[in-house]
Amino acid sequence: MKSRMLRCVIAMTLFGLMAITGQLAAQQQGAGPQPKKEHPRYKLLDIGTFGGSESNVNPAVNGGPTISRRGTTVGTSATSIPSPPTSVACGGLDGTVPFVFHGFKWKNGVVADLGALPPAVDNCSNAEAINARGEIIGTSENGVTDPVTGTIEVHAVLWKDGEIKDLGTLGGTSSSAGQINNRGQVAGFAFNAFPDPFTPTGTQIRAFLWENGQMNDLGTLGGPDSFGGSINERGQVAGWSFVDSTPNPTTGLPTEDLFLWEEGRMVDLGNLGGGIAGPTGLNNRGQVIGIANLAGDQFADPFLWDGERLIDLFTDTVGGNPVSANAINDAGEVVGQALFSNQFFHAYVRRKNGVATDLGTLPGDCFSEAFANNARGQVVGQSFSCDFSSGSVFLWENGSMIDLDTFVPPGSGLKLAEAQAINDRGEIAGDLIPPSCTGGQDTQCGHAFVLIPCDGDQSGEEGCEDDAENAANGVHNRPAVVNPGPTSVTGSGLTPREIADRIRTRFGRHRSFGAWPQK
Repeated sequence: MKSRMLRCVIAMTLFGLMAITGQLAAQQQGAGPQPKKEHPRYKLLDIGTFGGSESNVNPAVNGGPTISRRGTTVGTSATSIPSPPTSVACGGLDGTVPFVFHGFKWKNGVVADLGALPPAVDNCSNAEAINARGEIIGTSENGVTDPVTGTIEVHAVLWKDGEIKDLGTLGGTSSSAGQINNRGQVAGFAFNAFPDPFTPTGTQIRAFLWENGQMNDLGTLGGPDSFGGSINERGQVAGWSFVDSTPNPTTGLPTEDLFLWEEGRMVDLGNLGGGIAGPTGLNNRGQVIGIANLAGDQFADPFLWDGERLIDLFTDTVGGNPVSANAINDAGEVVGQALFSNQFFHAYVRRKNGVATDLGTLPGDCFSEAFANNARGQVVGQSFSCDFSSGSVFLWENGSMIDLDTFVPPGSGLKLAEAQAINDRGEIAGDLIPPSCTGGQDTQCGHAFVLIPCDGDQSGEEGCEDDAENAANGVHNRPAVVNPGPTSVTGSGLTPREIADRIRTRFGRHRSFGAWPQK
C-alpha cells in the first residue's frame, strides 16, 4: 500500500544507520517485567476493496479525522477499472498504480462507494476526513486535462446527503481539501490564475476556507503562495506561507513561515530559523504542531505553537528529544517519536508540562513511533524489530502497550500494518496486509481496517461475545510490557541531532496531494 512504501525506505535506511553502530541486539534489556494492566478486547473488521488490490485510510498528518466520533470511517479503495495514464490521483507521483480509486465510507459494517465527479467513469477520488454530521471532504478528478502539466485536474470535493459537490478552485486548475469541522467549514489549498515561478502549474497556490458555499482566499504573509489544511471547531486554520518572493539560496524557494488564520486575518507564527516549515496538527485550543528547519536548513525539528510562542520540541522537552510531532489532542498532548537519554528512538507523549514520556516498544523490539492519540490519552502507532524485518501496530494506554495483532482472528492470515487514527471511543482505523499480498510487502496491496473495542455500548457487537477458552488463555487480553529496547545509537560518530534529523527525515510523511516537492 502507498503509505507502507515509505515505511520500506525507512526500514532500510535506519537498518543501515544502526548497522554502523555495531550495537543491534536480539534480547531485551532494562525494564524487566511490569505489572499487567487490563486492556479492552477488540473486534477487527477488514474493510476490503472495490475489486482492486488496495484500500487505505489517510495519515493524521494529511488532515483528518478519518474516523468520526461514532466510528464511521473514510478512505480510498481500488476498483477494477484501469486508470488513465494521465491520472495523478490514481497512479500517485510514480504512476505505478494501475486501477481507479474511489473514496469510501464504512459505517456499521457496510462499505459505500462515494464515487467521483462526473462525467468520466475512470475519475479517481479520495475521502480525506469526516465530521460529526457525516459530511465528508476529499479530492476528485474532474476529467479535464491540465494544459500545463498534461494530467487530469483534481478538485476539492464535499460528499453530503448522498451527493458529491465540487468545491472549485480560486481560478486555477486544481484544489485540495484537508479537514472539515463540525460546522461544515473546510480548509485546504487551491490554485489561482496569477503567474508564479515557484509552482509546477505556473500559477499561485493559496490557503482557503470554504464555508456557506463559497471558497475564500486566506491570502499570504507577503509572498505569492500559502498552504492550508488544518481547521478546528473555532474556525481557525493552520498552514504555511511564503513571506516574500526572494528564493532562499539553500532551498531555492522563498522562506516559509507558519500561520494561524483567525478572525479574518493571518497571524505570522514565524519559524525555527530556516526556510521550510509546515504544520501537522491543530487542536481546538489553537495549538499547532509540525516540523520546521533550523538556521541553515541543515536540520529540522518538530515544533509546538502553544498559543504564545513557537517551541522547538527537540531542545525544549524534558526527558527526551522529539524528532517528530504527528498528532495533538485538546489537552495539548503531543505524540510522535523521540530520542531518549538512553539513546533509544521510541514513541512518546509530551504533556502540557513539557515532559516527554517514553512509551517503549513491544517485547523484543527496538524502535517505535506514535501516530495518533485521543482525548482519553490512548495512543496508537508502530513498534519495529531491531533489524526492521517486522513491525507491529500498538495501542498504549494506562502506562502499558498492547500488540493489536492480538485481535486478528486466528487462521485469517491478516497482519496489521499501520494505525492511522483513533477516536474518543477508542475505535481505531488503519491499514492491514491480507494473505493475498505476496510476501506482505506489495506496495500496491492492502486493506483498510477498523478495530472496535468490545466494551461499553459496543459489547453486544457480533464477534465481541466472550470466548471462555480464549479468555482463559489470555488470547484476547494480552497486554505487552513497556520495553525501553536494547539498541543504542551511540558510537556511530554522529551527534544526537544528526542522528535525530536522519530519523525524522525518513519517518516524515508526505504532505497531502497537491503540495509540490521542495527544491
